[in-house]
Amino acid sequence: MKRELGIARCGLACCLCSENVECKGCKRDGFMELSWCKDAEWCENRKCVIAKGLRGCYECEPAVCRKGLYAEKIKARAFAEFAGRYGVEELLDCLERNEKAGIVYHREGIMGDYDEFDDLEKLIGFIRNGK
Repeated sequence: MKRELGIARCGLACCLCSENVECKGCKRDGFMELSWCKDAEWCENRKCVIAKGLRGCYECEPAVCRKGLYAEKIKARAFAEFAGRYGVEELLDCLERNEKAGIVYHREGIMGDYDEFDDLEKLIGFIRNGK
């Protein structure tokens, strides 16, 4: 876990991501200039957070939002909702504990154990309890 990368504005766990080794986390570099990020220009969640002046989607209403990444997948929404309820540090603590217990963020490509859910509250419970 690279805890220093933290949680992305959308809620995804930059700290556990293995997708892009060049990535510095979307909260780094002032979050406005992300030339190293291939997704920065089209990320609807990033644009929304900047427009609203928020630190992340967790300061809004991720559970009911369907913008960008939230349209079809629940992982980012659940992570952001968790961070809104319990705090970013608690989310990081749970993810670190879960990783040590063998829960995998990216097993195949960008899919892992947190992607096996279709119910937001069940995924939040999994994040919190690791089971």
